[in-house]
Amino acid sequence: MVDRQPAGGLSRVGYGAGSVATGAFGTVPGLMLLPYLTDTLAVPALLAGAIVFLPKAWDVVLNPIAGRISDRTVDPRGPRRPWLLRAGLALGVCFALLFAGPDLGSRVFDTAWVLVAFLACATAYAFFQVPYVAMPAEITDSYAERTRLMTWRVAILAFTILLAGASAPAIRDAIGGRDGYRAMGLVMAAIIVAGALLAYRGTRAAPVGEIAPGPGTLRDQLRVVGAARDFRLLLVTFVVQALATGCMLAGVDYLAGDVLERDGAATILFVCFVGPALLLTPAWAALGRRVGKKRGYVASSLVLAAGAALAVLAGHAPPAVVFAAVGLVGVGYAGVQVFPMAMLPDAAAVDARRTGSSRVGVYTGVWTAGETLGLALGPGLFAVVLALGSYRSSDSGGVTQPESAVTAITLGFSLLPALLVLASLWWLRGYALDEKEVDRTDGTVDA
Repeated sequence: MVDRQPAGGLSRVGYGAGSVATGAFGTVPGLMLLPYLTDTLAVPALLAGAIVFLPKAWDVVLNPIAGRISDRTVDPRGPRRPWLLRAGLALGVCFALLFAGPDLGSRVFDTAWVLVAFLACATAYAFFQVPYVAMPAEITDSYAERTRLMTWRVAILAFTILLAGASAPAIRDAIGGRDGYRAMGLVMAAIIVAGALLAYRGTRAAPVGEIAPGPGTLRDQLRVVGAARDFRLLLVTFVVQALATGCMLAGVDYLAGDVLERDGAATILFVCFVGPALLLTPAWAALGRRVGKKRGYVASSLVLAAGAALAVLAGHAPPAVVFAAVGLVGVGYAGVQVFPMAMLPDAAAVDARRTGSSRVGVYTGVWTAGETLGLALGPGLFAVVLALGSYRSSDSGGVTQPESAVTAITLGFSLLPALLVLASLWWLRGYALDEKEVDRTDGTVDA
């Protein structure tokens, strides 16, 4: 194994730039696809939820495979960077097609187009996201440096979520109808491609460790990864929280239109959500250096849960109160991105140091599979809540919803995510890796 010095500033920024692609794709479908299906294509809520979920479920299977493939990629540019370029460009093209289906007046054709295009997006995303998330464990051996890398990544991610989440509904509303969705899809596709190119170019000087790929079949390696207790506990925590944030993301458009009933509320909600993350990501990183990553993760989770719970006042309190609650969610969200993303490569690095073999791609493949599952189940769970509340789908929007649907939207955006985040901490309490454990070099660390 080759010791790697801390990454330089350009490599940190270059690596962080990949979040432009992951942030745009992670945000816009979660925000826009379910409303596109229910309120433009008139797809019933439960079926729409299944369409949003199924391609992401495919990713759960594909991500570990993508990780193993990238582990074994032999290329002068390194095993990960070629995939940033190939899959990033493919993701941009597929995303443009997602909202670009021709209007043939057939609900079956419209539904099939979205399903196939989203499946293609999910496939391309797996081969971008998994190598991208694997890179920090290879760029540096330093426990602290990984937090610095994640600070840049999360700061750029927060900016991208703000840009994509605020501009996507604005573009759609400015043009209107299906043409609005088509134009939005093209703009977001361009942002995704830009992020992929920036990450590919920006990491060209980043160091890459010389660790042989792990032996055995994919099943053998998955068994080893699954037996890593700290990784497993961290993964479950992160997946449950991804489910919570996916549920909130899916509910933004519905909360803005059917509960707050205020023009531009979706954009304001996104600014309130992401603005604090832009400002406070370095503060969370500094707290992590002082008290440890695990304690920082717990603190940020509690802040996020508190903000989500306060959002239950939507429809009863002035909109400013709801915006403030979502701002509190944003404060916590910055931390729940920084800390687990910095803790993941710690777990992978402990395994690599102990065994002398790299399973980083498999670790990150399992991780992104879990994240994808959580973010996919979030909109699906919210769709179930809509159906239980008797939500009325349409092909033109503007339908007056029954009181039961309004209540369902509010609860699905607030109390349900808050309870999920609190429940996730049950698993985090058993996580035991700290700086001393991760930085040991005697090969005796138990993962």
